[in-house]
Amino acid sequence: MPVTAIVVFCIFFLVVIFAGIWSAKWRLPKSEEGLHTLDEWGLGGRSFGTVIAWFLIGGDLYTAYTVIAVPAALYGSGALGFFAVPYCVLVYPYMLLVMPRLWHVCKRKGYVTFADFVKGRFNLRWLTLAVAVTGILALMPYIALQLVGMRAVLEGLGMHGEIPLIIAFGILAFFTYSTGLRAPAMIAIVKDVMLYITVLAAIIVLPIKLGGYGHIFSLADAALKLHKPAASIMLAPKQYSAYATLALGSTLALMLYPHTATAVLSSKSADTVRRNAALLPSYSVLLVFIALLGFEALAAGVVTKDPNAAVPLLLMKMYPQWFSGFCMAAIAIGALVPAAIMSIAASNLFTRNLYGEFARKRPTPRQETAMAKTVSLVVKLGALLFVLYLPTAYAIEMQLLGGIWIAQLFPAVIIGAFTRRLHPWALLAGWAAGMASGTAMAVAVGMKSVYPVRICGHVWPMYAAVPAVLLNLAVAALLTLLLTACRVSPGLDATVAEDYA
Repeated sequence: MPVTAIVVFCIFFLVVIFAGIWSAKWRLPKSEEGLHTLDEWGLGGRSFGTVIAWFLIGGDLYTAYTVIAVPAALYGSGALGFFAVPYCVLVYPYMLLVMPRLWHVCKRKGYVTFADFVKGRFNLRWLTLAVAVTGILALMPYIALQLVGMRAVLEGLGMHGEIPLIIAFGILAFFTYSTGLRAPAMIAIVKDVMLYITVLAAIIVLPIKLGGYGHIFSLADAALKLHKPAASIMLAPKQYSAYATLALGSTLALMLYPHTATAVLSSKSADTVRRNAALLPSYSVLLVFIALLGFEALAAGVVTKDPNAAVPLLLMKMYPQWFSGFCMAAIAIGALVPAAIMSIAASNLFTRNLYGEFARKRPTPRQETAMAKTVSLVVKLGALLFVLYLPTAYAIEMQLLGGIWIAQLFPAVIIGAFTRRLHPWALLAGWAAGMASGTAMAVAVGMKSVYPVRICGHVWPMYAAVPAVLLNLAVAALLTLLLTACRVSPGLDATVAEDYA
């Protein structure tokens, strides 16, 4: 076992533990009662300024699984895995357009989740339930995949078995239960600094050791051609539609995930959200070099049947042990931040929009917060059991479905933020059509995300989320015309124009 690497890894984990403990007393509300509200526990009191929000949102969107999975996609499939780069370029103009508007209405109405917003906007219980259930379904495998990424790191350090992962789970559970969103916000600062150092070293050191990027691309291309099926560092023409729709569909989905909503709504102003939409593309530059780690692993001669192990094996092979331990700690800590935010987001949805919607007596703010804390533990435990007792491939397949599912909230949440012309019952029917068709497409191709769509005699491979959303929109639009013609009331809107400005 690489003892030096493990010692360094543990030291930085201790730093994170102390940061999490300290965060319990960071920016506390002035009143005792303010401590026991979902706004405070689940959104950090909506108090994070530009710098803290930048670390938190960046730590939320760029996860440990990003550092593991994006290079793994290039390691196993070649150029198609690069779709993550243009999608992260597209997502920030989208964020700038939509998220400040949603922040305004959620702040003024006290909404904690996007399901709260949909409830107020459309006043249809079953549509609110659909949004909440979809969010939780999409998050569970996503949390599990953070633990998959952490397990890949631990195994790269020679720490096999269940005990190290259970200990990491215990640390995560302790932080989120006791401090809510404050611990992830504090840890995100440590994580991002470490990750930037890791990537900066990769930009400088690895190309020097491997003979430059030209040599890396040449060796990676030769290795990919030996894969079954063969791949390449360049896109084949038949991959163009898959690449484009993966980028577009992922862009639509990312801002709809509950953990994204939680991080954005924790900002103290709409201007904070706008500034972060302008500043966060710096992470996209980082992502380019993270993705190239997959090609560098091929060039370095890393051989593994599990592509998720490519980056840990590369780091252990190319760096001295002390720096390998540092890099591994950066990736593992990177799993704690998004997993914590995701579990908080899932518990907010359950407490507010599932239990709260159907309970005979609405819980008090203190009861609501206590329930959210408990549910966050259950969610993390479910994710841990997912990783320990189900095949990793199953979790990955479920995560692909998660992206297809969460994209079906686009008409209700994103379009709903700008107009109420779509009828609530039509939105519910469109959601059902999108969920059913997206799931059916994924199942038909063996739980893969790309489905061959036939148009005018031609076959176009597409990310299943995109045709499913188009069907969703078509059903919602047509039924809106029909229900309007039949004079079916759309119900009352609890928001007004001033709430969005």
